[in-house]
Amino acid sequence: MTTALAPSLSAADRCDRCGAQAYVRARLHVGGELLFCAHHGREHLPKLREHADIQDETERLHETPPVAPPEER
Repeated sequence: MTTALAPSLSAADRCDRCGAQAYVRARLHVGGELLFCAHHGREHLPKLREHADIQDETERLHETPPVAPPEER
């Protein structure tokens, strides 16, 4: 489930478990938030779903980045 909680996660947002780029944000109902990479998100989110609002941006891992025209490379 993707919920508009905050702006998109950026490369500066890091997983709280391993330090990799975060693609999942869990905003806890009691306050605070946890950030996870896709791997740790898959591991922990089933338990967190009833305790947090989830922002899942893992679909960005499958996007193809735009290629600059040859004159800009």
